[in-house]
Amino acid sequence: MNSIEIIKELNFKATRSSGAGGQHVNKVSSKIELSFNLETSNSLTETEKILLSTKLSSKLTKENILLLFCEETRSQHRNKEIIIKRFLKLLKTHLIQPKKRRPTKPSRATLKKRIETKKKASVKKALRKKPNTE
Repeated sequence: MNSIEIIKELNFKATRSSGAGGQHVNKVSSKIELSFNLETSNSLTETEKILLSTKLSSKLTKENILLLFCEETRSQHRNKEIIIKRFLKLLKTHLIQPKKRRPTKPSRATLKKRIETKKKASVKKALRKKPNTE
């Protein structure tokens, strides 16, 4: 994954932010909307696209466009930096393929130990019973 090439493919849109800020909020477009089209991306391989589309399916639109928003600060430039970092972190975490689980067997010693403890428990419980007088 080449992050420099991916950043070039990002589309940004600035809109008016909500929340605190008084009249400043009403005048300045500081909220940043990041959009990234998975299908038309040239910097991702086909396997990476498939992996991302499956893992990010809840965050993608019907056209396979990833949308992220940031309105944390009053500065448009700072919001843009934050959203780029968040986007790259999101891609890196979702591009990691989990290792295949190899089923293992318990060792002979642990099997033997388990059987011995079961035998001890059964003997202990058998001694609790009243003896037969017959």
